[in-house]
Amino acid sequence: MTKPNPDPKGFLTELFQVAVSEADPMKVIPRHLPPKPEGRLMVIGAGKASARMAEAVEGVYGPCEGLVITRYGYARPCQGIEIVEAAHPVPDQAGVDATRRMLDLVRGLGPDDTVLALISGGGSALLCAPIEGMTLADKQAVNAALLASGAPIGEMNIVRPQLSQVKGGRLAAACHPAKVISLIISDVPGDDPAEIASGPTCAGNSTPEAALAVLDRWNIQLDPKVRDLIAKPKIAQDANSGSEAADVLQIVAAPSQSLDATAALARKQGYEVRILGDALEGEARDLARHHAQMAIELQAGMAPSDTPVLLLSGGECTVTRTGNGVGGPNAEYTLSAAITLAGHAGIHVLSCDTDGVDGAAEVAGAYAGPQTLVGEGRLESAKAALANNDAHTFFGNIDSQIVTGPTLTNVNDFRALLIFPAGN
Repeated sequence: MTKPNPDPKGFLTELFQVAVSEADPMKVIPRHLPPKPEGRLMVIGAGKASARMAEAVEGVYGPCEGLVITRYGYARPCQGIEIVEAAHPVPDQAGVDATRRMLDLVRGLGPDDTVLALISGGGSALLCAPIEGMTLADKQAVNAALLASGAPIGEMNIVRPQLSQVKGGRLAAACHPAKVISLIISDVPGDDPAEIASGPTCAGNSTPEAALAVLDRWNIQLDPKVRDLIAKPKIAQDANSGSEAADVLQIVAAPSQSLDATAALARKQGYEVRILGDALEGEARDLARHHAQMAIELQAGMAPSDTPVLLLSGGECTVTRTGNGVGGPNAEYTLSAAITLAGHAGIHVLSCDTDGVDGAAEVAGAYAGPQTLVGEGRLESAKAALANNDAHTFFGNIDSQIVTGPTLTNVNDFRALLIFPAGN
C-alpha cells in the first residue's frame, strides 16, 4: 500500500483512464474469439467501439470480409473489413445506406457460413433501417424526442425496435441460416444484450403496446403517423427465416469490470473504496445530490487520521432537457454535485462517459473540487448553468472539462467522489 495521491484531480483522472483501458477492445476481444471458423466468415457490427473491435478481430484472424458502422471520428485501420462512419446519436443517410449494404452482405449466406457480429453502445443510431412507411426524417425526430425525454435507456429500447428492420434481433434473423456469434461491449445497466444498441442480434421485450406505453409515460410527442406505424400489426416473421437471436451471445466488456479495475488500483494506493453500483440510473442532477450528501455525511464521521474514502459508481444517468444550454449527463452530475458540496472542503468529484463523448459535446465529462465554486458569483453562475442544462459551457469557461477524444470503447458512465477527512 502506498500513500494516497496528493493530486486529487490527477488521481481521479487516472482512475477514469484505467476504467477506459480495461474495456479496450484490443485487450478484451482476443480473450473471447473462438478459433477462426471454417467456411466463409462475415464480420459485421455497429457502435462506437465497433471499428476498434474489428481491428482487434483482424489482429487475431488476419484480413476478414465484412462491414462495420461506427461514429464519425471513430474509424480504425482494417485490412479487409470495411469501416463506415455515420452519425450518432441522431442517425443520418450514411447510416441508412451502410445498414442496407450490411443486410445485402448477410442475405444469401449458407448454413456452413459464420457471421461475427461486433456490437457496442451507439449501435442503435448507427444501424438505421426504418420500417416501411417511415422516413429517415421520421427516425431522426423519434431519436431526438427520446433523447430529450429523460427516459432511461431500457425504455427507449422498447420503442426503437418497433420502428426498425434490424433492431430487436432482426439483424440476426437476416443472417439465417448462417451461424451468428455476437461479441458485445455493454453500455447499459444490467448488461442485457437485448438493450445494447437496441439488440440487433437479440430480441427483447418490445411490443407495440409496450412502446406506446413508454411514449405516454414520458410524454414523448411524435408525429401521429409514427404512432400509427407502431400500433400497426407487423407481418409475422417467416417460420423458416431463423430465430431473432444470435447462436452465441457473449459480453466481452462491462461496467463492472472497469469499476473493479479502478477499485483495485485505488486500494493499492491507500484509499478505502466503496462501489455504489455499476447500474445506477436516474436524473443526473438528482443522483449527484444524493451522492454528494452521502459524501458530506461520510466526511462528518471521519477522524483526521482516517483513510480517504473513494465512492465509485457506473450506470447511465439521463437529463430531461428544460433549458437550451450545452450539457450532458456527466457534466450535469458534476455540476449538481459541486453545488451541493459548496463550502465543504476535502471532497472532489469527477464524472465522465467512457466513450469520451458526454451528451452534446466532444467532451468526456468534468471535474470539480473544493475551489471550483469559490469566487465572486461563481456559485450563482453554477446554479444558473444547471437550470439551463449548460454544464459543458460552465466547466469549459473554468478549464475543468475532461477531454479525451474518442476512446474507442463504451462501458457507460464513470463516477467518482474522493473524500478526505475535514481539514485535510
